[in-house]
Amino acid sequence: MNPRTSPPRVLVLGLDPYLVPGPWDPEPVAAAIAESAAELADQGFEVENCLFGLDGSDDVAAVVTSALRSRPWDCVVIGGGVRKAEDRLELFERIVNLVHRHAPGAVIAFNRTPADIVETVRRGAAASAGGQR
Repeated sequence: MNPRTSPPRVLVLGLDPYLVPGPWDPEPVAAAIAESAAELADQGFEVENCLFGLDGSDDVAAVVTSALRSRPWDCVVIGGGVRKAEDRLELFERIVNLVHRHAPGAVIAFNRTPADIVETVRRGAAASAGGQR
């Protein structure tokens, strides 16, 4: 992460639980996302969530690109919902390439669940400090 006096900036890219098709309850995931953002803020990070749907209502590339270009990011976290499902491999590849193109100075990190986001961001900070990009 970049050395400076302002808080490290973290962008979390992930699925909007309300816009993922299927018979499931999005509330627990939405609550966990909100809690993880609050926890990161409590730990001194400036965090923004960029959530997008899989229901066809979002132009994912445009939404992600807009967020990536909105400011310089120290760390970009790509959530597990994007990467874990085999049928989302192409989406994951597109997002990684967008991050590479529009936030080349950011560390890219991957969390397992919203609950381990602070650990994920700290791991990214350690990688950045050690020069491992």
